[in-house]
Amino acid sequence: MNLSAESGPPPGESGWTDFEEFAAHCGPRLLRTAWMLTGDRHHAEELLRTALARSWPKWRHIRDDRPETYVRGVLVRVHLRRWRRRRRGEVPYARTPRAALPGDRYREADPDDALRRALRRLPPRQRAVIALRYLEGLGVEETASLLNCSAGTVKRRTAKALRALSGALTGAGPPRG
Repeated sequence: MNLSAESGPPPGESGWTDFEEFAAHCGPRLLRTAWMLTGDRHHAEELLRTALARSWPKWRHIRDDRPETYVRGVLVRVHLRRWRRRRRGEVPYARTPRAALPGDRYREADPDDALRRALRRLPPRQRAVIALRYLEGLGVEETASLLNCSAGTVKRRTAKALRALSGALTGAGPPRG
């Protein structure tokens, strides 16, 4: 990450300190959002680093005007852009999928694990809506603004995602139609 004087306040000035304090204070919440978007701790950390690096050059302009909202928007946009690019080519797997051992009823019954699996199966835009609306507690309009779509689109994606999650968690699978 190249943080030159022309891209933001140089290290040692008040802007740098403000940015470090912001990252330390809001980082855990932003990391949680990134994890909900990616479903993977390592990818979430990389996504957050990228969002912070892209926000740094604008820090002088955004630090007094809801910087967490700005960085969260960068986080979502970077994630969706990466997802679109990845769809065009092969998707390498970092590891072999783990199946529950035969007779491992605890793993099969773990509601948190079932929720994580169900969230990972959602399309990225639906996962982003669920993360922003229910994890971050944002309203429909604020979510729409971050995702650059209409409020109706946010409501529609929320409804579809909740139906899919409900079906996956009750064992009925996602509804058709």
